[in-house]
Amino acid sequence: MRHPINYLQCLKAFGLGITLFCLTGSTASAQQELQYTGELGFTAGGAHYFGDLNTRYALNATKPTVGVYYRKYFNDYVGARLHFRYAQLGYSDVYNTNDFQRSRNLSFNSDIFELGAQGDFNFFRFEPGSEEYRFTPYFTGGISMFHYNPYALYQGNKYFLQPMHTEGQGMAAYPDRKPYGLFSYAWLIGGGVKYSINHRLNLGVEVLYRFTGTDYLDDVSTTYIGVENFALNPAGQPSMAAILQDRSAAVGETIGVAGRQRGNSRDRDHFATIEITFGILFTSYKCRF
Repeated sequence: MRHPINYLQCLKAFGLGITLFCLTGSTASAQQELQYTGELGFTAGGAHYFGDLNTRYALNATKPTVGVYYRKYFNDYVGARLHFRYAQLGYSDVYNTNDFQRSRNLSFNSDIFELGAQGDFNFFRFEPGSEEYRFTPYFTGGISMFHYNPYALYQGNKYFLQPMHTEGQGMAAYPDRKPYGLFSYAWLIGGGVKYSINHRLNLGVEVLYRFTGTDYLDDVSTTYIGVENFALNPAGQPSMAAILQDRSAAVGETIGVAGRQRGNSRDRDHFATIEITFGILFTSYKCRF
């Protein structure tokens, strides 16, 4: 007597057979393919600012940056990552060769805390651990949010500049100048190269440039408002805000009269990083026939 075929049992048996082939390698046609699912990485390098105090894109005030990221691999060419960085930025008019900028005598420093989302595209096929596909240049781009807080050093003391409204932000006499926030965004574009040391470790170098959404990384953007617009301190002397908005008297003639150019509000500030990257790879196995 012929019995009816149970197709569900047949499918289960077939699936079990596939699993056993992959795990035991009992057939020559069954293989275990190594897949790269993710990468935990660490970065360290230098950061540099470009803006109203550094209009000629000089590279003479590089400061440290460190970071950590997680990258998800979609295939041998494309990945996406989240990257957290801490960086320091700063510049001073003492580095400038332009007579006006040197006489302006402004300076700033800032700590940067940044969280970025980036997409990565490898120009070559990249298979960590292989002999043939262990190196590639790549392109990267994305967007980030970051926190900044410019400060100046004066007579050995540190003064945060945003609350001082050095260009009249929030003053009734300057209704068009709104106080700036301490969070901004940046568009990211860059590239690098990476090399697979083995199937677990990657080493690379990356350069990343940022077009930010603020012109106040350096607390400099538009014109002076003049010392007369700042209230005197309780002792009847110029306030710290009045002193820090115009520091030209320390090196020569006072130039900070109301309406005179202090910065360039048409262009926003930028910054860039160059980092060594070190990645630890996570893998999984996929059965392939």
